[in-house]
Amino acid sequence: MSNLDTRPAPSLCGGTGRTGPVRDLQPGKQVPLGESTVVRRLLPNLGRRMVGAWCFVDHYGPDDIVDQPGMQVPPHPHMGLQTVSWLHAGEVLHRDSLGSLQTVRPRELGLMTSGGAIAHSEESPHGHGPLLHGAQLWVALPAEHRHTAAHFEHHTDLPRVTGGNGGLTATVILGELDGAVSPGTTYSPLVGADLALTATTDTRLPLDPDFEYAALTISGETEVDGVRLAPGALLYLGCGRTDLPLRAHSDSSLMLLGGVPFEEQIVMWWNFVGRTHEEIAEARSDWMDTTRFGTVHGYAGPRLPAPDLPPVVLKPRGRER
Repeated sequence: MSNLDTRPAPSLCGGTGRTGPVRDLQPGKQVPLGESTVVRRLLPNLGRRMVGAWCFVDHYGPDDIVDQPGMQVPPHPHMGLQTVSWLHAGEVLHRDSLGSLQTVRPRELGLMTSGGAIAHSEESPHGHGPLLHGAQLWVALPAEHRHTAAHFEHHTDLPRVTGGNGGLTATVILGELDGAVSPGTTYSPLVGADLALTATTDTRLPLDPDFEYAALTISGETEVDGVRLAPGALLYLGCGRTDLPLRAHSDSSLMLLGGVPFEEQIVMWWNFVGRTHEEIAEARSDWMDTTRFGTVHGYAGPRLPAPDLPPVVLKPRGRER
């Protein structure tokens, strides 16, 4: 997934310390993605830059793409992060500069680790289904792993946690939840889970008090710790929780994101996560002028040019307390 904003602003993220349990409801921002898709950008936003190592969340759909091209994101670069593809409806064809070619389907994990450099494209394949609905997320790589070898993973068999007398089914996308561990590779303590609740479910989900958490509704409406959460918003929950009250008045689904608060401060601009403005500028130059990020073969169209850098220089500050 690319940030297709033509004037992306650099963001200082991470290093903000811990907060106790809160209920901070934050609206998403409507952002066009490619030729025919509009997404709700939930992270980063003005009130919350990261949740654990999660640094970017787009929720899209459900979109009717009958007789439409669907998702069409040209080849673009990434650095210093992992991308997570998660679908509720439709298919996304992933290509990357390592030669990977994989169709990701609903409830399957598409996980790409960029390391120091990778490029990829994403598109709805020919003969795609009528709907497109899902989320694209990024995880910031900590300093000791941000230059790890780039690789792509596809996992179709993900562990589940049940509760609420069968009314709750949680699919563990990444990390660990209530003892269930995703096969996806992680580089910091975190969790990403897809929670499906049937109507009238009233339950509590065990949490790790060392993690900070946020929830976003994918479909339907769910009460999360007493806050009614509709699609298109993110509820930041803070740290220090041992469980999370959930109540569903109708069939619904939501995503739970969490992790140990990210200690480092990072600079995020366009599709890059770095530590200095100079590092970001070098990555942009390399995408435009060198072969550092490799070539994505097979996409029917030109690659995505990088936007101009803004006339500001951002440097990570020390940890805030």
